Amino acid sequence: MKWTDSLDIAIELCELYPDTDPKTVRFTDLHKWITELEEFDDDPQRSNEKILEAVILCWMDEMD
Repeated sequence: MKWTDSLDIAIELCELYPDTDPKTVRFTDLHKWITELEEFDDDPQRSNEKILEAVILCWMDEMD
């Protein structure tokens, strides 16, 4: 997975953290969780606020 795979990342996070409300997750924690995903294979420094926001939005959609 790369940073651009927002939906795939969100699905993984939804499965790993089913009781977590994505709206309450700090970007620092989100960044850490994403880079620790087994399937994640991208440069940790390539993320930015816009990418993390996209993941949060996808995660919220997955929870609905």
